[in-house]
Amino acid sequence: MTTVEESIEVAVDLRTAYDQWTRFEGFPRFMSVVKRVQQMTPGVSVWVIGTGPLRRELRAEILEQVPDSHLVWQGLDRRGLRHRGEVRFRSLGDDRTEVTLRMEVGGRALLGLFCGVPGAARRVVRRELGNFQRFIEGLGEAGEGWRGTIRNGHVRPGMPEISRSRVPTWPVG
Repeated sequence: MTTVEESIEVAVDLRTAYDQWTRFEGFPRFMSVVKRVQQMTPGVSVWVIGTGPLRRELRAEILEQVPDSHLVWQGLDRRGLRHRGEVRFRSLGDDRTEVTLRMEVGGRALLGLFCGVPGAARRVVRRELGNFQRFIEGLGEAGEGWRGTIRNGHVRPGMPEISRSRVPTWPVG
């Protein structure tokens, strides 16, 4: 498994950054490796990713999601591309937000997508975060994103947000 962590600062407020990120079906508009996303339920989505002629379909389940704070996911497929990760949002002021993406990917499918080149996954993540930055700063606002909370893979409508100091971090392993 390869772990990649990258951060980027975007010139929009926290809510705008979070709302745009959680509009998964819009990812193909700004992420070159994401070809299609279908939201099956609030916690499960099907993604088609690829580069060049290579395409992989994968399913992801959101384990934790707290509006304007973070979301943590894991892949549901046990063969091929294995993945899990988190994205965190931190306000840096009225119109600045830090977005930190941390992913762990592995499996034989990873070699096909990233050609087994050392550092390729990090470069792809950095490039895609840059694409997100250009997209969201160009819009200046996002449509309303889903504002629900997910805990342990279960949707918890109406759950109060917890303080960021009590937010569990995704284990590296």
